[in-house]
Amino acid sequence: MRPILKALSAGAIALSASAALAASDVKLPRTLAMTAYGTGSAGYTQMVSIGNLLQNEYGTSVRILPGENDVSRMTPLRLGRVPLCACGIASYYGFEGVMMFAGRQWGPQPIRVIATSTASFGLGVAVAGDTGVKTPADLKGKRVAYIRGDDALNKGTEAFLAFGGLTWDDVEKVTYPGYGRSFDGIIANQADASFTMSVAPPAQQLAASPRGIVWPTLDPNDTEGWKRLKKVAPYFQPHKATSVAGDYGKDHPWIGASYPYPILIGNDRLDDQTAYNLIKVLIEDFDKYKDAAPGNAGYALDKQNMEWVIPFHDAVVKYYKEKGVWTDEMQAHQDMLVERQNLLMKTWKDYTAGDPPSDDAAFEKGWMSARAEALKGADMDPVFE
Repeated sequence: MRPILKALSAGAIALSASAALAASDVKLPRTLAMTAYGTGSAGYTQMVSIGNLLQNEYGTSVRILPGENDVSRMTPLRLGRVPLCACGIASYYGFEGVMMFAGRQWGPQPIRVIATSTASFGLGVAVAGDTGVKTPADLKGKRVAYIRGDDALNKGTEAFLAFGGLTWDDVEKVTYPGYGRSFDGIIANQADASFTMSVAPPAQQLAASPRGIVWPTLDPNDTEGWKRLKKVAPYFQPHKATSVAGDYGKDHPWIGASYPYPILIGNDRLDDQTAYNLIKVLIEDFDKYKDAAPGNAGYALDKQNMEWVIPFHDAVVKYYKEKGVWTDEMQAHQDMLVERQNLLMKTWKDYTAGDPPSDDAAFEKGWMSARAEALKGADMDPVFE
């Protein structure tokens, strides 16, 4: 779905005009804890800058717990040790109860979005510049990196292949133990493509190498291509990226794809007051922190996709309604996502309360089967089968 540019009413425009003013009547806890990506990451840096705003303007001290992987970021949220997580796309997998969340210690999570950042970078398959690749379809027969143990990156690659009408069977899969190593392999001419963020250091290194770099174009008007891509990974959206490694920029953007990063989430237990006042500060104090860290511009009101793949916290919906930017279509989408969330969690409860297999692999297989059956029974797309 598109962001809410078309939904900006007179009330929203007035809000933008007054954004330089501090949010009024803000009530936040004295201390606010959250998990985030590791120190030095864009997500961590953004949360530090927002934490500085909360401390300086509202006296709220933000404690950030860096986590190097999805488990270390999501576990404290699940256990109630922190109310917030500046997470990645694993938050969507948690909502759906798939991949790492299909294991018996997890299951679908009651995740709710506070805000997201969709900035000037993109996310997609970076390709060596000497391959002649221009679109995802051109990846046929090429050596494409598969990262052992990284579902999110591999799912992203699979989605880009699907845009071009391809699967892993149409390329030469080259397995690497880590994401950085895959780009070492491309530079050494042992592979041709790997999934990454368009401004990531490995992409910059590839761009500076003798092979160079190219980003396959995803035509936003290719309806069938986008339908195939979203069937694999519905969280992607068309994006004109201007912060891109290689010969790209404002005058030569990459017409590609992205999804929000980071995704600031709580769960349905997060108190309304904290959720409401946090989104209020992020929107109404935007001008005070938008330049404080790379990617902060992505928190702007017109960058929020109100019809994405995870439901918003109810207090966030309340805020957007008060500001006049929430439409009937957005409410219908929100209701559908909440219904999906409730169905997934009930199905998990019923499955685990029964007699699931003791073997981990059989347990996950049984869950995914029960999940797909429940969603299909409700006329919802299982997405992951």
